[in-house]
Parts: sequence; C-alpha cells; structure tokens
Amino acid sequence: MGDEKGTYTVEEALLAVGFGNFQLLILVYAGMGWVSEAMEMMLLSFLGPAVQSAWGLSSHQESLITSVVFAGMLVGAYSWGIVSDNYGRRRGFLVTAMVTAGAGFLSSFAPNFISLIILRCLVGLGLGGGPVLSSWFLEFIPAPNRGTWMVVFSAFWTLGTIFEALLAWFVMPTLGWRWLLALSALPSLVLLLFYAITPESPRFLCMKDRMNDALSILETAARMNRTKLPPGILVSDHQIELQERYAVSEDTRLLSPGKKEDASSIPKNHNKKDVSSLFLLFSPKLVRSTMLLWVVFFGNAFSYYGLVLLTTELKSGHSKCTPTELQTKGSPVVIYRDVFITSFAEFPGLILSAAIVDKLGRKLSMSLMFFLCCVFLLPLVFHQAPSLTTGLLFGARICITATFTIVYIYAPEIYPTSVRTTGVGVASSVGRVGGMVCPLVAVGLIHGCHQTAALILFEIVICLAGVCVLFFPFETNGCELSDSLSG
Repeated sequence: MGDEKGTYTVEEALLAVGFGNFQLLILVYAGMGWVSEAMEMMLLSFLGPAVQSAWGLSSHQESLITSVVFAGMLVGAYSWGIVSDNYGRRRGFLVTAMVTAGAGFLSSFAPNFISLIILRCLVGLGLGGGPVLSSWFLEFIPAPNRGTWMVVFSAFWTLGTIFEALLAWFVMPTLGWRWLLALSALPSLVLLLFYAITPESPRFLCMKDRMNDALSILETAARMNRTKLPPGILVSDHQIELQERYAVSEDTRLLSPGKKEDASSIPKNHNKKDVSSLFLLFSPKLVRSTMLLWVVFFGNAFSYYGLVLLTTELKSGHSKCTPTELQTKGSPVVIYRDVFITSFAEFPGLILSAAIVDKLGRKLSMSLMFFLCCVFLLPLVFHQAPSLTTGLLFGARICITATFTIVYIYAPEIYPTSVRTTGVGVASSVGRVGGMVCPLVAVGLIHGCHQTAALILFEIVICLAGVCVLFFPFETNGCELSDSLSG
C-alpha cells in the first residue's frame, strides 16, 4: 500500500511486474525441488517390501524404514524453516538439497539395515526443507495469481510421483532397489547445479531492511518480464506501519516520546532467532490458525501417505487375510502397475483444486475434499475385489491430492513474511508425525489382518481434519501477503 508521496511495496511491485519469464524460472527451479521430494517419498512404498524380501526383515523393521524418513522430516521442517526466516530462503534450500542428494545417493550403497536407517533419516532431514521452496516461490507471485500458480507448482509433485512409479516399474524388477535409490537422488543434484542463479526473496530482503538488494531483484524481474516497476521508492510494509503510527501520534498528541521507542522495537522482533520465531506462532492473532493448521497437516500427511502405502499393502497378496474368492497373486509387476495407475489420480486432483480453490475459497474447497475422501474409503472397511479397490483408492487419491495442494496454498498465506517459513515448517513437522504413525497402521494393521480397524482409523483422522478446516478464522482468497504480524 504505497502512499501518494512516491513509494510502493513489494506487493505493488509484483502486481506491476506481473507473472512472466522471471517467475517461470522460479517455478521450474522450485518445482524441481518438489519433484525431488515427491520421488523420495514415493519410493518408500517400493523400498520397504523390497528390502524386507532381500534382508529378511520383520514387518516392524519394514515400517521403520518409512518412519525414520518422517522423523528426519519432522526435525528438518522445523529447523530449515527457522534458518530460512532468519538467514534467507536461498540458504535454507541450499543446505536441504545438499543433505538430500548426498544421503539419498549414499543410501544406495548401504551394507546393512542400521546404515540404511541412518541414511534414510538424513534424507528425511533434507526433505524437511520442502516448505522453504514453496514459500520462496509464493513470495514472487502477485496476489491475484497465487491460487492458480500454486496449483501449477503442486503439479510438479504429481510429476515426481508418476515418474517414480514409472521408474520403479522398469528398474525394480531388473536392477533392484539400490539403483532406484541412486536414480531418485538425481533431481536434488540438479538443484545444486543451478543454485548460483537463484534470487533471494525480495520480501525477505525488505523484512531485513536490505532495500537495495530487494530493488535489484525486482528490477531484474521487470526487465525479464518486459515491464516496469511503479515510480517512486521501494518501502517495506513495516516502514509504512511505522510511518502510520508516527502520523497518528502527531495527529492525536496523545502519545509520549517513549512511545516511539515502543514502535521502533518492532524491527527487533524480525531479528529475533529460533525460539522467538516459534513463540510468534502462538501470538493472539495466530494461535488459533496455528493449532488448527497442525491438525489439518497431520490429517493430510497421514491420509496421503497412507493411501500410497495402502495401494501396495491391499494388493500385495496377503492371502491369509483375504477371502478366497478375492485372492490375487499380487505379483510385483502388478503392484508397480497399480501404484502407477493410482498416481495418475493426482492429475484430476490438481485440476479439481485449480477449478475450486479461487471460486469456492481455500476453506470450503479443503473441507469438501476431505469429506469426499471419506466417502471413497468407506467401502474399503471391508474386503473388496481388486479392481474396485484400485478404483476406490483412485478416487480417494484425487481428493487427498486436492486437499494437500490447497493447504500448501493456504498455510503460507495466513502467516506474515517474518514467520512464514517457520509457521509452514512447524505445521509440516506436525504432518510428518502423521507420516511416521501411518506406516504402523498401513503396514502393521493390514499385515495383522485388521483392515477394518485400519480403514476406520483413516476415516476418523480425515473427517477430523475436514471439520478443523471449517474453524479456520479467516479466508485468504485474493488477500495480499502481510510482511509483519501487525500488518
């Protein structure tokens, strides 16, 4: 909100610059990071059964291979969020790419179960930086285009899952799981190769009072998009806020000089480290959104990764649990094919979310998809024919992909720039808890012939997440991003 004295904000600069070649390059780079995370997560549904067969592991050890990745992501999502909020988005995703690529490639050479567990946990630590890339991309998009382009960004996740399923289909039967691990680490290496040309977020730079650096990036964006910046001087939302407070104090003559010290203390909030960033999430303006977001992220991760694992577990031929007339051999090729087919459900999920996210709003769109997912999963409480099982999982995957896409649009929008990646990172960490618990349900209960109990638990978690969405305090559709807590 620039004033009439020739100033403009980052938001107004982005509106003037528009979405063009500059943002497309940002999209491709951030999207490659999303492809990397999707591939590393998708391979978990193939890695566990393959290693269990090769090394004679128990079902609990098989579940641990997946759970330790989520444990690493839990720590990483919180840590990288704080790093990027305090030291920059670029530094955040540089370290995550290095850890993911290195540990992912080395895990293909793991000589035993313990070393594999340690390396996969490190991969999870690196993957925890995913919210940094999504927030970084979001901060370059003008407000009117955010919903649409964040859905396009989410399409890279779908590409990653489909490519990983296709890769497993061809690699696993012939070359084995070690080659799959090595090849799945390649997208993270691409991030490192092109890191030098990536710009820092101008919103972050303005928050840190590095106005010249922010202006330089915005000028590059305007030049690449063949547009011009607004006339005047670039100012941050925080500077405008201070000016407005000072103007009020002059007009009312009610504030003492000591009040200026109080106002000037606001920038210090932006420079506080680690713990203070976390505490801001529980400020009166954010605490309700934060707590509800945690439940939604938990439900999303639990249900999404649960559906991925259920695709292999329900079709893997546990004949002792399945009625005779419904038994199948569950050969590996059939399982890879079914995972590949259900992965394509994410495309209609993306299309559906793109169609409704701006028309119905973030809240209504998410809640509808959660409840519809419950409808698709309900028949699976009982054993179904293989073709019907695949079809129902396909429909549920459409819905949960839509909710996952929309929550990653909504979450960064409710937080100010000063705590955006911390807020989304911590929420993502809570989601990783859902991912850690999920294998124990999808693998443990299904192996133990408790399919009904497993599916009822999925229904409860997904329904609870849908109800929590309805209680979010505000809708963010079409709203500008704020840079400060009081903005």
